[in-house]
Amino acid sequence: MEQQLYRSYSRFLKEKYHAKVYKLPVNLPGTCPNREDGPGCTFCSEKGTGFEAMEREVPVATQLIRTKDYIQKRYHAEKFIAYFQNYTNTYFPFETFCSYFREVEQVKDVVEVSISTRPDCLGSRYLAFLHEWMQKTGICITIELGLQTANYHTLLKVNRGHSLAEYVDAVQRIRQYPFDICTHVILNLPWDDRTDVAETAKLLSVLGSNIVKIHSLYLAKGTVFAKQYERGEFQICTLEEYMERLILFLRLLDPEIVVERFFSRIPKEDAVFCNWGASWWKLKELVEKEMRSRGVCQGDMYAYRDGAKLGKWNKP
Repeated sequence: MEQQLYRSYSRFLKEKYHAKVYKLPVNLPGTCPNREDGPGCTFCSEKGTGFEAMEREVPVATQLIRTKDYIQKRYHAEKFIAYFQNYTNTYFPFETFCSYFREVEQVKDVVEVSISTRPDCLGSRYLAFLHEWMQKTGICITIELGLQTANYHTLLKVNRGHSLAEYVDAVQRIRQYPFDICTHVILNLPWDDRTDVAETAKLLSVLGSNIVKIHSLYLAKGTVFAKQYERGEFQICTLEEYMERLILFLRLLDPEIVVERFFSRIPKEDAVFCNWGASWWKLKELVEKEMRSRGVCQGDMYAYRDGAKLGKWNKP
């Protein structure tokens, strides 16, 4: 039997729902508190990340039904995840937030809602509603948190608007409910090195993130980051260095954590830089080939918990 290099998201969904599952992106008419108080994260474009979604003025149920019909015909999907993707999807007045979820109930075959948000935008009232709604509908919930890095100095430099503490707080409060947590990380931010990558993997593992979505840094046109790059204020690491960081991250990661992706995706016409000019799926194959050649896999360096140094006194 071939060695499983990592716990893949597609396999996780198939095991959980026993069917072919696809995400349906939803674009809500919201924003981000970081944009209201300033320019926002330096890497975030005016479009946010919802470039595959419909216009935000289209009702949630309509977005889901139209996209579902397309995906069913093209990919023969059987079940679906409503993905509240763009900007901060818990940053709404409470009743408005609740109304979006009630629209999901109108769409058949939705088995999960995935909510992308910030660690500093999760209130207890909102979490309690999600739990009540999940119990009522039987639809699972995943909360996606944008952390990006465990290096709080870098968080400040990219103007995240929150520190590491807010992420820890959010995870601890989500853990009171039967939700999955997906954490977003960027492994090649300019001020991070392999030590920061290792610490990020360890942090996600000890706090119990269920899923990780790994991003390679891309530079969207018009962003502060893209302008800094064009002025020569920082460099992006080589593809070879990114692969080293990615493999190190995976080896330190709890083997039970699901890995959703390795590389970012953005329309070519919107990017100043993305994935060293290569396609994400070819790079994914390259990483897998390298891991096989080294004989390594996710979690094979996951030995730093439970008083690891005490092993000296407990050798057989």
